[in-house]
Amino acid sequence: MAVYNHYMLSEEIIRKAPKVELHEHLDGSLRPETIIELGRAQGIPLPADNPEDLAAWFAKGTEEKSLSLYLKAFSVTTALMQDKDSLRRIAREEIEDLASDGVVYAEIRFAPVLHTKQGLTMSEVVEAVLEGIQEGKRETGIEAGVILSAMRNQDPEISLRTAELAVAFAERGVVGFDLAGDESGHPAKKHIKAFEFIRAQNFNITIHAGEAFGLESIWQAIQICGAQRIGHGTRLTDDMKIEDGKIVKMGSLAHFVLDKRIPLEMCLTSNIGTGAVKSYEDHPFPIFYGSSFRVFLSTDNRLMSGTSLTKEFMIASRHYNLGIHDMEKITLNAMKSAFIHHEKRLKLIYDVIKKGYADLRAEYGLS
Repeated sequence: MAVYNHYMLSEEIIRKAPKVELHEHLDGSLRPETIIELGRAQGIPLPADNPEDLAAWFAKGTEEKSLSLYLKAFSVTTALMQDKDSLRRIAREEIEDLASDGVVYAEIRFAPVLHTKQGLTMSEVVEAVLEGIQEGKRETGIEAGVILSAMRNQDPEISLRTAELAVAFAERGVVGFDLAGDESGHPAKKHIKAFEFIRAQNFNITIHAGEAFGLESIWQAIQICGAQRIGHGTRLTDDMKIEDGKIVKMGSLAHFVLDKRIPLEMCLTSNIGTGAVKSYEDHPFPIFYGSSFRVFLSTDNRLMSGTSLTKEFMIASRHYNLGIHDMEKITLNAMKSAFIHHEKRLKLIYDVIKKGYADLRAEYGLS
């Protein structure tokens, strides 16, 4: 039997490996074919009329490292997501696509208020998405939850309503609350009422921070708003002295994140496409991982970044020499950080993830 080392992990092996996706936006992960069908049905003009060209248009922002182009693409997808049937379909297809990529557990996030432009209430939006998620779960057998996002640039009262909605749907599949959007000029503390409500209800918080703004954003997310996970967090390196790819000194915030095992949701391709990081070589993921921070890989927006979780692990394997042991450890980091109850996490860890990697090693003779 052939013995593979970490330089030889193929796309087939990586795709088969159990994976966990905790940072993916629903409006950033539509199928190009679905966009075309919905665009025609709704009479919404699109930048291209075939799946290949359309996919290329959506990924243009990432390829050109243009944040304005990257964000412009969301105006197209959200325009198509203003009725129950479309939301339900897109959510179901999201789970199907993740399952086909080897994902065994996922948390999908979206901002309900962005889908109310044609009369749906935020509650109706959430109901439609949850129905689609449940359909996808029944079809594929994978587990999944929903995270409701508020937007930094919007009225804090909308954030509070979103937080209340998240808790109201906690028994129906919503597992957490998120704050997304432009960090610059829109501090998380402006939305403190929403976070105080979530914390009083013993619920879960993740916040986009340290992607386009520095340490203040990360500190505020954790210490003022109570984030249990950080989306991106690449600028945590501002609190470190790094030499030859290794951390030689850390400030109090970096130590706190490490000591308290605060998870960092890392999105390699997305961070480069939005200009948060210059290149894969410059990305702090391998530094964090090598220093035992609780990091894991996510896609952020599969459509806009032209990626998948398999591709993200392939990139990590090629650029950072990660092997099957590393892939399993990163996946376990993600599963340990999931916003579901402890007993469910344990069941997925031992019955699905660890078993899946053991089976994979046996099948391919992985050392």
